[in-house]
Amino acid sequence: MTNEIIKNRLTEKFGEHLSGWEEPFGLLTVNVAASMNLKVLQFLFDDEQLRFRFMTDLTGVHFPERKGEELCVVYHLHNMVDGIRLRLKAYVPVEKPDIFTATKLYSTANWMERETYDFFGINFIGHPNLVRILNVDDMDYFPMRKEYEMEDPTRRDKDDEMFGRG
Repeated sequence: MTNEIIKNRLTEKFGEHLSGWEEPFGLLTVNVAASMNLKVLQFLFDDEQLRFRFMTDLTGVHFPERKGEELCVVYHLHNMVDGIRLRLKAYVPVEKPDIFTATKLYSTANWMERETYDFFGINFIGHPNLVRILNVDDMDYFPMRKEYEMEDPTRRDKDDEMFGRG
């Protein structure tokens, strides 16, 4: 199994819904239309040649400068038979951050989608229990978005020199 074979199989099936092909450090990476994420994931899982049946990771990234596609869901899939990995990216607007859940295909997606919702506010449509998993339930913002400062600049209870910042 090679990246070229994977790219050809995906292009045959979903050509116009895929873009931005890259291979950073040999890891095949492709952008998928958010409306097609579940169909592409299902194909990758079911196809007897591709066999991407393990989800290594799922997370979010906030790109505030990308108008209309500020939030990105990143899937890392693994074909354990052939020992090859694939990265999929799906972008959604911050105003309507909806994407279909992958929990029916990958049980590992359950907690990862909850964490991504908790920190980025991405709504995984069809998720069986999309509630906060690490932050308090009454939190009314999503702390990993880049619209928030990393630290409270008014804090006086720490010495910056202890943290190599003095």
